[in-house]
Amino acid sequence: MKKAVFCGGCFWCTEAVFKRLEGVLSVQSGYTGGFIKKPAYREVCEGRTGHAEGIIIDYDASKIDYETL
Repeated sequence: MKKAVFCGGCFWCTEAVFKRLEGVLSVQSGYTGGFIKKPAYREVCEGRTGHAEGIIIDYDASKIDYETL
């Protein structure tokens, strides 16, 4: 099993896309970066915390490679 981290827009939308791929074992949403602890969703969306919405993907590299993700 390998891990990949991606950030890009709405993590719920991105999470749903990756969950459909064969070889993806799990997808977890969260925030990355930033300069305050435990930011509220609204604060992140408004760009006041320095965070990005991201996902961590656990995947089986024998079924799907990083480039395909």
